[in-house]
Amino acid sequence: MTQKLQSIVLVDDNETTSFLNNRLLNRLEVAEQIQTFSKAEQAFQELWGSQNAEPRADAPNLVFVDLKMPGMDGFEFLELFNKLPEAVREKTVMAVLTTSMHAADTARVAQYPGVEYLAKPLTEEKIQKLLKKRF
Repeated sequence: MTQKLQSIVLVDDNETTSFLNNRLLNRLEVAEQIQTFSKAEQAFQELWGSQNAEPRADAPNLVFVDLKMPGMDGFEFLELFNKLPEAVREKTVMAVLTTSMHAADTARVAQYPGVEYLAKPLTEEKIQKLLKKRF
């Protein structure tokens, strides 16, 4: 990757995790803007608004979402994202960032095309590998 991403979004109900991930991403200078959300519903509304979303120039390049959250969880978030028009989805790389290594969870995430699966904690090595693979 030669240039910074425009925008990365972190969706995680754990404030400490979000803080540490935000700090790591800032230190690595991989994005112009980093947004954090503690609630998946709020993140989806703010990023896309509805299932009928139009492609936006300011769409996030990369979204990290946790699977286990109160309210809307990561699976529900992925389900909504997957229903967005393809022109909207192709602007954003979706990555699950979770502590869960359960085969059932990995298999469920694998049903969504193009979604990356990363184990917490987020590290410089994991970020560089993801950026090299997808950008």
